[in-house]
Amino acid sequence: MIIKTLIAISRVLVGGLFIFSGLIKVNDPVGTSIKMQEYFDVFATDITPIFEPLKAISLPIAVFLVVVEVALGVMLIVGWRLKRAIFLLVAMILFFTFLTFYSAYFNKVTDCGCFGDAIKLTPWESFYKDIVLLVLIVFMLVFKEYLPSNYSRFGKWVTIGTFVISLTMAIYAIRNLPFIDFRAFKEGVNINQAMQPSAELKYSYLMEKDGEKVSFDQYPSDESYTFLEMTLKNPEVLPKISDFAVWSDAGDHTDEILQGKKLLILSSNIEKIVLSVNELDRISALINSFQGTGVKVILVAASSEEEMKNYLKDKGLNIGYYMADATVVKTIIRSNPGLVFLEEGTILKKFHYRNTPSPEIAKNIFFK
Repeated sequence: MIIKTLIAISRVLVGGLFIFSGLIKVNDPVGTSIKMQEYFDVFATDITPIFEPLKAISLPIAVFLVVVEVALGVMLIVGWRLKRAIFLLVAMILFFTFLTFYSAYFNKVTDCGCFGDAIKLTPWESFYKDIVLLVLIVFMLVFKEYLPSNYSRFGKWVTIGTFVISLTMAIYAIRNLPFIDFRAFKEGVNINQAMQPSAELKYSYLMEKDGEKVSFDQYPSDESYTFLEMTLKNPEVLPKISDFAVWSDAGDHTDEILQGKKLLILSSNIEKIVLSVNELDRISALINSFQGTGVKVILVAASSEEEMKNYLKDKGLNIGYYMADATVVKTIIRSNPGLVFLEEGTILKKFHYRNTPSPEIAKNIFFK
């Protein structure tokens, strides 16, 4: 009776966590694929080059993993094919535990992406979380004879329905934008303010004198102390955005971008932009509609000035262009290219290129 109760609790805990984690990543499969690319890049360098080709198919791999993660969680809770679900969960959690341990021990990937951008865990926190899950899953595996053995037609259709809905949501999020934006560059954020600490930064100073270590809240004026290390006491007030920058060969243009009304066309890689004739026409019409309105349209891309200049010339677009870091661009928007409406550094709206707004709707964003 006790074992059955513990198994029931384990099913709810493990199943619930897998569903929660999977749904967060279903919300943003592109973000999960970016994280997978980081892992494949590290493994290709540290372990074997066989991981290198996987970077090209990281998105379908990410979609498969997150959808299966949700489906397995549902199978565990509704009781459909429990033994099969547990065997698959063992394989999945062993894979995740290896990833998180490797990240933590070798300090390779500082954020596992277990809960997307919604909940940030340190590598070791991610590893300990996976260890707890591994223990619970192995416990259910060891005592699998205590699992309910009745066939559940209801559970079957709930699982299939969940799989189909999760897959549909993932595809929709890829072709549009995440349903919920958990990132620092979400709509309504003022980048200028987010680049500043929310309060005064406070530090403690570890000093040494005559073999004795002493901690101070202020740097001591006594020069007989030897400085050892400085620790930030309130890291929660650090800027939410620390890596936003825009530049050209002539210099930095970050302050310029964060002033006035700007329509940014963001691209993480000019060479990978694939626009249909209709999509390019809609973007071109949008650019032309802002001429003489005080809104400056700028291409910001993780590419060279020469590449941007040639691209704009080839597409017949007459706008300015600046460079940015690819990781930052991908963090701002999950679309290549993507549209970001800025006013005095505040993100008003973001659009996937497939959802480029009409000139009338776009003007209403700036001039309500």
